[in-house]
Amino acid sequence: MKKLLTLLTALVVSVSAYGQLVLKSDAAHSLIQFEAVHLGINDISGSFNKSNLTIDANEKDFAKSKLTFNVDVNSIDTHVEARDNHLKSAEFFDAAQYPAMEFVSTSLKKDATNKYTLNGKLTMHGVTKPVTLSLVYKGSTVNAMNKKTTYGYQVSGQLKRSDFGVGSKFPAAMISDEIKIKGNFELTAE
Repeated sequence: MKKLLTLLTALVVSVSAYGQLVLKSDAAHSLIQFEAVHLGINDISGSFNKSNLTIDANEKDFAKSKLTFNVDVNSIDTHVEARDNHLKSAEFFDAAQYPAMEFVSTSLKKDATNKYTLNGKLTMHGVTKPVTLSLVYKGSTVNAMNKKTTYGYQVSGQLKRSDFGVGSKFPAAMISDEIKIKGNFELTAE
């Protein structure tokens, strides 16, 4: 029995030493923004004010890490209440039926120092599709307020709303099919 306990202890210590570091985003310092072109002449931007990013970080090889992020569709904010309500309606996101978006990574490839290609599956409006995004590690620092190490990450890319059936009644001449997204996140270890 003593040998078994020693073996289990050694296993736990080795997994801890070379294992995963689970990072969770700080809601007060994290935001996902989007931008669409209206009538072909004007960029309209907004954000999802409630989102979170979790990184199950492999400390030996970050490219083996897993990322997930979730978005509360009802937190959409374009600074125009009528537009926000329209975007939440069945004509666009149908937030009553599909209140959340979720991204789960499938691979992460290092491109340059602190820059990665992030592949994964995005579920939005009841549709799951593969997407490719960019991930940038912005650095880390010790937060003087809580004494915790805080990590900064930025996720960005472009999606086609038509791939997910969002706003299908609205042609690209009215609202661009391509939607730019950018998420900035501050994370701390769990």
